[in-house]
Amino acid sequence: MSRVIILLLDSFGIGCTEDAVRFGDSGADTLGHINEWCGKNRKDERGRSNNLFLPNMDMLGLGHAAEASRGKKLSFPLSENVKNLSGACGCASPISKGKDTLSGHWEMMGVPVRFDWGYFSAKENSFPVDLLTKLIEEGGIPGILGNKHASGTEVIKELGVEHCKTGKPIVYTSADSVLQIAAHEEVFGLERLYALCEVAFKLVQPYHIARVIARPFIGDAPENYTRTGNRHDYAVPAPEETLLDKLCGSGGYVHAIGKIADIFAHRGISKHYPATGLEALFDVTLKAVREAKDNSLVFTNFVDFDSSYGHRRDVQGYAAGLEYIDKRLPELFQYMQPSDVVLITADHGCDPTWSGSDHTREKIPALFFGKQVRPQVIPPMKTFSDIGQTLASFLNLSLENGIVQDIFYKRRE
Repeated sequence: MSRVIILLLDSFGIGCTEDAVRFGDSGADTLGHINEWCGKNRKDERGRSNNLFLPNMDMLGLGHAAEASRGKKLSFPLSENVKNLSGACGCASPISKGKDTLSGHWEMMGVPVRFDWGYFSAKENSFPVDLLTKLIEEGGIPGILGNKHASGTEVIKELGVEHCKTGKPIVYTSADSVLQIAAHEEVFGLERLYALCEVAFKLVQPYHIARVIARPFIGDAPENYTRTGNRHDYAVPAPEETLLDKLCGSGGYVHAIGKIADIFAHRGISKHYPATGLEALFDVTLKAVREAKDNSLVFTNFVDFDSSYGHRRDVQGYAAGLEYIDKRLPELFQYMQPSDVVLITADHGCDPTWSGSDHTREKIPALFFGKQVRPQVIPPMKTFSDIGQTLASFLNLSLENGIVQDIFYKRRE
């Protein structure tokens, strides 16, 4: 059996790109700054430094990849003296114009975003009057709340009570190319929220917006309002065929876990596995690996690193999440077939020590593992598409962009 398994740790950057200054991100380093924070701030029960501990990812070459990206070693070791590299490891830089989720995923799967997304840039009164007028009219709602840049968790605390009283949904945005609508799952209704987001998705097309996101929440007071796992992203499809499209078109299978199906507009997807939270996402990944046939791609997005830790600037939570995934990797390795290839990677950065709450323009790790993979440090890749092209070659496919990295003992027959 020849299968590819991708574990994408959403926002796990490993050092700023050469063009990061254009984005205000010169010096951003998600892994590096988490590593430094843990070494200086985390203490064990005896008061000793409790460093970031990622022995399995370090064995696969995370430390080498970070060094290649940063030009220097991490301040603190990720494990205890890893001597033998077990995978092919490296870093990749983006060529897409944005530092958003869609751009990162699409570029990795062979379709760089060479155009500019539209944005709602104004911090207050963010949306055009005409857009809101049509949303209210066509969505059948009494009005909207918000109309600004906001943190999703904070805006429901601020406006959730008024929303429940008036029936007006909370409409907000961020530095990303996105329009988000928050509504109470029980008071407003989940299906009604989805229907409203479908209206909004149609209305934002002239503005070249990448996504509309439904953000349902529950609770009876601001202190216990909680976003649920019923988030749904309405995304524009990639302008060209991705690796997912190519694989499905050739008779293969794509198993999409978490928000992968939404990111690719449910195109090039054979089966979608909804899941929320790191534990559930990893459990479902193992389920998909057990079910996956020959010529399959199992693709998981671990969104919590971005939404729960990166954007919220929660360094400790980010570190704990990384250690949780690392600890569970041996479970995945037990299910691997001799011809399987695992890739651990990311889509952009979201440095939890950085100012603001936006993504950061960073290089990403590319950690390849499997019996078909020759352990080595890969020279820095100039585009995420090199990753997709390398996986495509393993699956006997070809993409329009990217260069195949010579990491396999032999090409699949």
